[in-house]
Amino acid sequence: MTAVEPAAELVVTDITVGAMTCAACVRRVEKKLGKLAGVTASVNLATGLARVSHPADVAPESLVAAVEQAGYQAALPVREDDAESAAADGEEAESRRERERLTVTALLAVPVLVLSMVPALQFRDWQWLCFVLAAPVAVWSAWPFHIRALRGLRHSTATMDTLVSLGTVASFTWSAYALFLGGAGGPGMRMSFSLLPSASDGGAHLYLEAAVSVPLFVLTGRFLEGRARRGTGAALRSLAELAAKKVTVRDELGEHSIPIERLRVGQTFVVRPGERVATDGRVTRGTSAVDLSLVTGESEPVEVGPGSALVGGAVNAGGLLLVAATAVGADTRLARITRLVTEAQAGKARAQRLADAVAGVFVPVVLALAVTVLGFWLGAGADPQAALTACVAVLVVACPCALGLATPTALMAATGRGAQLGVLVRGPQTLEALQQVDTVVLDKTGTLTTGHMTVARVTALPGALGQEAVVRLAGAVEQGSEHPIGRAVTAYARRTGDAGPPPDVTDFAAVPGHGVSGRVDGLMIEVGAPDGRLPHELATALTAAEAAAHTPVLVRVDGRAEALIAVGDVLRPGSYRAVDRLRRLGIRPVLATGDRAAPAEAVAAALGIEEVHARCTPEGKAALVRELRRGGARVAVVGDGVNDAAALAGADLGIAMGGGADVAIGAADLTLARGDIEVLVDAVRLARRTLGTIRANLAWAFGYNVVTVPLAMAGLLDPMVAAAAMSASSVLVVANSLRLRGWQPSGSRGRTRGGKAVVR
Repeated sequence: MTAVEPAAELVVTDITVGAMTCAACVRRVEKKLGKLAGVTASVNLATGLARVSHPADVAPESLVAAVEQAGYQAALPVREDDAESAAADGEEAESRRERERLTVTALLAVPVLVLSMVPALQFRDWQWLCFVLAAPVAVWSAWPFHIRALRGLRHSTATMDTLVSLGTVASFTWSAYALFLGGAGGPGMRMSFSLLPSASDGGAHLYLEAAVSVPLFVLTGRFLEGRARRGTGAALRSLAELAAKKVTVRDELGEHSIPIERLRVGQTFVVRPGERVATDGRVTRGTSAVDLSLVTGESEPVEVGPGSALVGGAVNAGGLLLVAATAVGADTRLARITRLVTEAQAGKARAQRLADAVAGVFVPVVLALAVTVLGFWLGAGADPQAALTACVAVLVVACPCALGLATPTALMAATGRGAQLGVLVRGPQTLEALQQVDTVVLDKTGTLTTGHMTVARVTALPGALGQEAVVRLAGAVEQGSEHPIGRAVTAYARRTGDAGPPPDVTDFAAVPGHGVSGRVDGLMIEVGAPDGRLPHELATALTAAEAAAHTPVLVRVDGRAEALIAVGDVLRPGSYRAVDRLRRLGIRPVLATGDRAAPAEAVAAALGIEEVHARCTPEGKAALVRELRRGGARVAVVGDGVNDAAALAGADLGIAMGGGADVAIGAADLTLARGDIEVLVDAVRLARRTLGTIRANLAWAFGYNVVTVPLAMAGLLDPMVAAAAMSASSVLVVANSLRLRGWQPSGSRGRTRGGKAVVR
C-alpha cells in the first residue's frame, strides 16, 4: 500500500512588479510564475502587484527571480511603513520624470506636427528643421519603449512597447531614407497632409509627424492614465494616512510620547480634543463625541464614555479621553479594513481573466497582421508609402492598454469608495456574486435589531409616586442584577432620571425566574414577572406588550402594583427602509432567527417580511440556505454571531455585520463596517454599478480594436490619428472607472415606518 504524501502547505506572497505596460505584460508575468511547480499568480496592472500562491518550500526570492527572467522588475514587500513611504516617493519621482519627458517631447514635436500638417507654413528647407527636431523625439522620448521592446525580444515576448517602438522606428527610418536618398530633401519641397492617408509620389512624402506623434500621444496618454490610476487608489491611501505615527502614553512616569510601534495592549494613552485615536481601545475616563466618518462612513458623531469601545483612526471631537489599548498593529480594525481593501483590489473578475488571456496572444497576432498588411500592399503594387502607412497604423492602433486597465481601475475605485461608505469586500468575485443575489437571509438579533434589551414603554398608575419616581425606584433595585432585563431597566432609569447617584438599597434579594426585590427609601420594591390580578391600565399594557413580543416587568411598591415596564430588543433605525429597498431591487428577504416565534413574527410584521423561520439552530440556518440554493435561488446571508458562521460560509455570499463576532466576519465575503443593515442596499447598488462599469470598459476596449484595426489594415487610418486614438482609449477607460469614486447612495437615511419600532 502506497502512502499518500500530504499536500504541500500553500502560502501567499505579494510581489511588486515594475515595467508592466499592458495586459500582455500581465499575461506574460502570470505564465512565467505559473511554470514553477505548484505556483499560481494573479497580477494587477493598475496596482503593479502580483499575488502569488506557492508551496512553502518555494522561496519568495525564486518568485522574484522568475519575474525578472521574464524581463520585468520585481521586489518583495518591505515593512508596511517603509513601503508606504517608498511607494509615495516612487510615485512622485515617476510622475516627475514622466512630466519632464512629456514637456520636452511636446516642445520638440508640436512644431513638427504644425509644419507637416499646414502646407502654407512650409518654408524653404522646413523638412530638415523637422528632422532635427524629430530625431530626439524618436530616440530619447521613445527610449523607454525601445528599451522595453528589446528586453521583451530577449525573452521572446512582445508587448505594447514593441508595437510603439516599431511604429516610431519605421516612421522615422522611412523619413530619413526619403530625406537622404528619396528626393525629399531638396529645397522647396512641399508636402500636403490628410487625415485619410493616400498614395502619392513615393519618396517625396515624409512621416516625421507620425514619428513624433506616436511617442507624444502615447506619453500623454500614459501621463494622464497614471494620474487617473493614482486617483483610483486615493481611498486606500487615505485609509493608510489615518494610522497614527506617535501616541501619548500615560503611566507611572506621567505622560510621554512614543512611536505607535512601541504601544502594547493594555497600556493607557491620551486622546485630546481634535486628535486622532491612535489604536483600538476602550475608554477608561472621560466623555466625548467621536467622528468615525473616515473609518466606517458613519456620518453622525458617536457619544462615548467609560467602557465605550473606540476605533483607531477616529477623531476626538470633544473632551479629553483616557483609553486602554485593546489591539495594536495588524490586529486593529483600521488595519483589517485596509487589508481587506488591498486584497479586494488585487483580485480579478471573470471578464478580466478572459481579457488577459486574449491580450496574451493579441500582440503577436498584431505583429503578424502588420507584416501581412505590408506584404499585401506591396504585392498588390501599391505605393511603398501607402503600404508603410497601413503597417505603422496597425502597429500603433492595436496596443491592448485598455484591455488591461478595464477591470482593475474600476475595482480600485469601487472598493475604495465602498470602504468610505462602510462596505468591505474581499474581491471582485464578491461583487459579481452580490450583483446576482436574488434572496437574502437575515438574522434578527444584532442584524435587524440592536441586540440589546431596551425599555420600550412604561405604563404607571396615576398616583402620588408618578412614573419617574417608580422608574427611579425600580432602577435602583435592578442595579444589583446581572440579568439583561435588569440592566435595561437600570440604564433607562439613569437616562430619564436626575444625574445624581442612585438611592441606597437594603434587603436586596434575587429570585431566579421571578425577579428582584429590595428596600429603597423605606419602601419595599419588587420588580419581576407579572402575576395575579392587575388594575385595568396595567392589564391593558400587559396585553399590548405580549402582542408586541416584549417582556413585561411589573413594579410593586409595598405590595401594590404601580407600573408595568415593557422591555425588548429595538429595531435598528434603518431596518425597515433597508428591507423595503431590497425588495425594490428585486431581492426577496427571508428572516431566520434562533429566537422564539412571537418575537420573530413581530419583527417580520414590522418590516413587512413574509417568510419567517424561528428557533433556527446554526445547523438549521445552514440547511435553510442549502434548501434555498437547491431551489435555484442565489442566496446571501447576513449575520453577526457565531451561530451564523456556518450559514455565512455555505451561502453564495456571506455578509457580516462589522460589530459582530470575529468568526462571523472571517466566514463572510463582505463586511458592513458600520453595523448598519441599510449599507447592504448601498453595497448591492455599488456592485451593480461597478460590474456595469467593467462591462462598459471591456466593451469599449474590445470594440475599439474591432473597429480600428480593420481601418488601419485598409489604409484608412493615419498613424498620427492611430496614436491619438490608442492613447484616448486607455484614458477613456480609466476616466470611466474614476466615476465610481463619486458614486453616492440614493435616498435619505434613518427613516422607519411609524417612527422607531420596538420589538422583542
